[in-house]
Amino acid sequence: MPKVSMTVNGELVSKMVEGRTLLVDFLRDTLKLTGTHIGCDTSQCGACVVHMDGSAVKSCTTLALACQGAEIMTIEGLADGETLHPMQTAFNDHHGLQCGYCTPGMIMTAVDMVKRLGVPDEETIRAELEGNICRCTGYHNIVKAIAAGAEAMNKSNG
Repeated sequence: MPKVSMTVNGELVSKMVEGRTLLVDFLRDTLKLTGTHIGCDTSQCGACVVHMDGSAVKSCTTLALACQGAEIMTIEGLADGETLHPMQTAFNDHHGLQCGYCTPGMIMTAVDMVKRLGVPDEETIRAELEGNICRCTGYHNIVKAIAAGAEAMNKSNG
């Protein structure tokens, strides 16, 4: 088995993996970081979104070996200790979650969106969420949460 080394949430990890191991399985099963969810196994739902080298990727279609030397950020690494990231706070404050299953992927997608686009308008937010599925909320509060989180990130440069 090959060995893969990457930095996950600021910590260097090196583990032996089978060549077919997906990043989502590496994170959940090997590193026990279960905030990244598996929703569809086909890259349709976005529950598995993490950041790789600063960009959002769907970890259910990314091989762990393809992450050799990469920096991976999961929902667990987004907060600063006990202080939630502004986007996490916005999802809480604006009720942008219901069952919570899609929430980690939505938040990781939203943070990536704001870093790329600044403070997006509602139409842009809805378009950017195309790869994320929520079966509970109907998106209204998710869009409000992302807009508020974008404003907060813009103010804090985070």
